[in-house]
Amino acid sequence: MINDVDLWFGCPITGFEVERLSPLEESKIHLIVSTCILYAMKCWKIISFTAGEPRTASDAANLVPLETLLHTLPLSSAYLLYMLASMESVRGVNVPMYTTLRRTTVVFTMIVEYLLTRQKYSSSVVGSVSLIVFGAFVAGARDFSFDAYGYFIVFIANIMTAIYLAAIDSVGKSSSLNSFGLMWCNGLVCGPILFLWTYSRGDLELTMNFPHLYSPGFLAVMLLSSIMAIFLNYSIFLNTSLNSAVTQTMCGNLKDFFTVGFGWLVFGGLPFDLLNIIGQCLGFVGSGLYAYCKLKGSSH
Repeated sequence: MINDVDLWFGCPITGFEVERLSPLEESKIHLIVSTCILYAMKCWKIISFTAGEPRTASDAANLVPLETLLHTLPLSSAYLLYMLASMESVRGVNVPMYTTLRRTTVVFTMIVEYLLTRQKYSSSVVGSVSLIVFGAFVAGARDFSFDAYGYFIVFIANIMTAIYLAAIDSVGKSSSLNSFGLMWCNGLVCGPILFLWTYSRGDLELTMNFPHLYSPGFLAVMLLSSIMAIFLNYSIFLNTSLNSAVTQTMCGNLKDFFTVGFGWLVFGGLPFDLLNIIGQCLGFVGSGLYAYCKLKGSSH
């Protein structure tokens, strides 16, 4: 189980103690810093918040109308639920089964897209998704330590992820906002909510007493991680808006394959497991088949 596994910027750390902020506090700081960076980039006319708006004509005094901000509330609500469910889900099951169960997110995403937009996919796309899910369960076949609560929370996280990605797609197409504008509105809504939440939980007080809070090294790492968060979120928002929520989920599965392979080659220390290798390869083949179907336009 992951009860004894600590998380530092999303990376599992075991075997030693690390002074750190709570994951919720880290997420809040990333969100606030990212929103401030977006504001600065808007003021300096580096980016714009609406589609088709010339960057040179940006007016920092008129960022996003209140009506547009209210229109993005479903997206912000979905983001908060997705974030909280994801934080809780990683604690309930072991790492192999967590990875296995999370790869079923693509199924939930397809269901949510169908319920919201009646989006249907070809048999080739459904087959590629089935191959990925089958490969995920093959990879985790030796780690079926059943925990009803842990499984339930992971599936809730999958549903919230699907709703969050579908909300990005829906709000992005129904508003005049581009990816930067969606990120800006999300930060404006979620930042104050997370601030009040961490204050009520006592996390804010712990942060103010954090021994390395004003350390140059800590501040530099926090700034760099916030910049990385901007690039990551922008990629997710842009890919989801231009393609679809399912495509973004499939990209996440493909990313997992390269992450596992890179970690295996660089860091080593992982026992050889034929089923795990077969499952990872099946997932890679499934992702490649989906990409081929998208390029051929067979998903429409």
